[in-house]
Amino acid sequence: MSVNLATMLREGTKKSHTMAENVGFVKCFLKGVVEKKSYRKLVANLYFVYSAMEEEMERLKDHPIISKIYFSQLNRKESLEKDLYFYYGANWKQEIKLSPAGSAYVERIHEVAAKQPELLVSHSYTRYLGDLSGGQILKKIAQNAMNLEAGGTAFYEFPDIPDEKAFKNQYRQAMNELPVDMTTAEEIVAEANDAFGMNMKMFQELEGNLIKAIGIMVFNSLTRRRSRGSTEPGLATGS
Repeated sequence: MSVNLATMLREGTKKSHTMAENVGFVKCFLKGVVEKKSYRKLVANLYFVYSAMEEEMERLKDHPIISKIYFSQLNRKESLEKDLYFYYGANWKQEIKLSPAGSAYVERIHEVAAKQPELLVSHSYTRYLGDLSGGQILKKIAQNAMNLEAGGTAFYEFPDIPDEKAFKNQYRQAMNELPVDMTTAEEIVAEANDAFGMNMKMFQELEGNLIKAIGIMVFNSLTRRRSRGSTEPGLATGS
């Protein structure tokens, strides 16, 4: 028995998707306010998350359900390694660490892979379809916000997928053909909502650093203005 899982996931995660977009860190990012130190911490977390997911999907590539949505051209681990080298340097493996929210996310991926492998569909859908859908827009935002001329955005590039729209249609068709019943489909939707929640918690961890960085930028900007104002005739006295 097959169900229209792609539609169920799209409709069943709309609220979670909107909530994720309204997390402070994401809202700032979409408006072009990106602080490099916070961003590279996110890249580090994503490296651990994708490493776990891709490790488990590779292990389960012959599973009757996972095999249908296993596309190696989606893998992000190597692209994230390139970005980590860009942000941290050659010693990046010793520099990065997994945050508490990232750790919970990774643990959940390994847990479902061991107990309910079909729920990996939820994590694959949540991450990869999102990456494909907004990747190029987010890449440009990151480049402009952090003044990146070359490097640092490999995560958003899919060199082995020449037509992203066609591939997303192929992926959705594969989900609709999965041999799952309605009960399992509903569990996959519930897990996808949980995956959105875990992503949100990773974003929320970064908000403190981002707010601090924005505060420093505003303070420095005001200080420069005041400094100019004190030396320019008329500004200090209002004349």
